Amino acid sequence: MNRRAAALCGAAAVVAGMITAVPADANPASATARRTAPSADAAKPTWKKCGTKNYPTLQCASLKVPLDHANPHGRKITLALSRVPHTSKKTYQGPLLVNPGGPGGSGLSLAGFVAASLPKNVAAQYDVIGFDPRGVGASRPALNCRPGHFKPVRPDSLPTTPALEEANLDRVEAFAKACASKYGDLLPYIDTVSAVQDMDAIRGALGAKKINYFGYSYGTYLGAVYARLHPERVRRMVLDSVVDPTGVWYDDNIAQDHAFNSRHRAFMAWVAEHDATYKLGTDPERIEEAWYAMRAALAKKPADRTVGASELEDTFSPGAYFNGYWPYLADAFAAYVKTKNDDLLVEAYENFGAVDAAGDNGYSVYTSVQCRDANWPRDWDEWRDDNWDVYKKSPFMTWSNAWYNAPCAFWPTGSAEPVDVANDSVPPVLLFQATDDAATPYEGGVLVHHLLGGSSLVVEQGGGNHGVTLSGNTCLDKHLAAYLTDGRVPRGNGEADAVCAKLPDPEPLTAKAKAKAKTGTASRGATLHGLLGFRG
Repeated sequence: MNRRAAALCGAAAVVAGMITAVPADANPASATARRTAPSADAAKPTWKKCGTKNYPTLQCASLKVPLDHANPHGRKITLALSRVPHTSKKTYQGPLLVNPGGPGGSGLSLAGFVAASLPKNVAAQYDVIGFDPRGVGASRPALNCRPGHFKPVRPDSLPTTPALEEANLDRVEAFAKACASKYGDLLPYIDTVSAVQDMDAIRGALGAKKINYFGYSYGTYLGAVYARLHPERVRRMVLDSVVDPTGVWYDDNIAQDHAFNSRHRAFMAWVAEHDATYKLGTDPERIEEAWYAMRAALAKKPADRTVGASELEDTFSPGAYFNGYWPYLADAFAAYVKTKNDDLLVEAYENFGAVDAAGDNGYSVYTSVQCRDANWPRDWDEWRDDNWDVYKKSPFMTWSNAWYNAPCAFWPTGSAEPVDVANDSVPPVLLFQATDDAATPYEGGVLVHHLLGGSSLVVEQGGGNHGVTLSGNTCLDKHLAAYLTDGRVPRGNGEADAVCAKLPDPEPLTAKAKAKAKTGTASRGATLHGLLGFRG
C-alpha cells in the first residue's frame, strides 16, 4: 500500500486574437447579466417515443431557449432532450439531468444508459433527462466549423522543424477562421454559463422547483457552475471525475499532459506484465522505447496512408481514459513492432482514433466553449515555450494536446471570466474520483471537495479510468445508489470520505473475447466510455 492509499484509508474510517470577426466584451457586466438573468418561461416539452434496442423506453422532445439569456425575448435556439420516465408509483424524486462531459458531448443516449445501469428501484424514482447542450448533436443549430479537420494524414504533432510548426499553426488558424466565418453570431453564447442557463430552462420547462444532476468529466464543471449560480435549485448532485475549476482551461490542459504520460506508462507496464502474450519484453522502459520507435517510423511512412504519428496518438490516447482498450491497443502495437503488420493498427485507429461528423461537431463545441470560457495566451511564443517545457518530462500527449486546444490562441471572441464555484449553499454533493485519472487528475477532485461545503468525496484507489461510476465497481455504485435513494453520503475525517479498491486491470484478449467484441457485445464500462468519448 503506497502512502496515498494509506492516507486515504485512514481518512475514510474516512482554455490579441488574430481574428476580429466578433468583438470582445467591452462591458464586463454583459457576462454577468447572462449569468444572473432569469431563464425565460418555456413551454412544456412534448415527449415522443424514440426508443432503441438497448433503451426501449427512451423518449425525445425539444425545447426552445434564448440564444442570449440576458435577452429572453430575442433569438431562440433549440435543445434536444431525452427522457426515461419514472415508473415508481410510490416515490418520485423529480428529474435527474445527466451530462457526459466534453464540452461537446451528446447526452441523449446517456439518459438511457444511466436509467438502465442504476438499480431498478432507484432509477424508477427519477425521470432521467438527457440533453444535447447548445450547438451539440441534435440541438439546433449544431456547429461543424471545419468538416474533415482531423482527416488523415495530418502533420506530425511534434514541431521539430519550423515547417512542421507552421503546418500545424496553419491548421488551427484555419479552424478558428472557419468558426468565425460560419458561426460568428453564435460563438459569444457557446460557453459554460449559457449552457447552465439552458439547464435551468430545462428545469423550468419540466415544472420542477429543483433538479437532481449527474455529470461526468466536464459535466462536473457544468454542474458546479450551476450550483454556484442557482444553489436554491439543487436537490442532489453527483460529480464523477472532477475538473479542477481553478485551471480552466489552459492550466488544466498542462496538468493533463503529465497525467496522460503517467497513464501511458502504466499501459507500458501492463504490456510488460503480459510478455507471454505480446512478447515485447518485461522492461516497461524498453517497451516504451519501442512505442516511440513505432511513432517515428509512422511519421516517415504512415500505415496504409492513414495512420501517421498524429493519428497514432489519437489511437492510443483513449487507452489513457479507459483501460478496457488496452488489449486491443497492445495487439496492434505488438503486431506492428514484431512483424510490421499494420492491419490491427489501422483497425484500432478506425475504432478509437478516427473522427466522424459527430466528432467534428463535438470538437467544434469543445473549442468554442473552452476558448470562450476563460483567458488563453494569445502569444504563440508562450504556448511554444510552455509545451516544450512540459514535453521534456511528459512527451506522450503534450504536443497533440497543445494543437487540439491551439485554436484558442486565435479565437474570434473575447473571453469570459471563469466562475468561482466555491459554495456553501447547496445540499451535500457527492464526488467520485480515481487517483490515477489522466483527463481530470486526482487533485481536482480533492480541491472541489474543499470548495463545495458539505460535499463528500469517494475515491477509487489506484484506478486510472476516467468516469468510474456505473462501470462495474460495486463499491462505488453502492455509494451512488444510497445517495440517489435518500441523500446519504459517507463521512470521513480526511482527504476522502470513502475509499474503494479499483477494478482489476484487463487481461489480454482471448479468442472468445475477440469474437464477443465483433458481435458488438460490450461491458458496461466500454458502453459508458463510448458515451463519454475522449478529450474530457
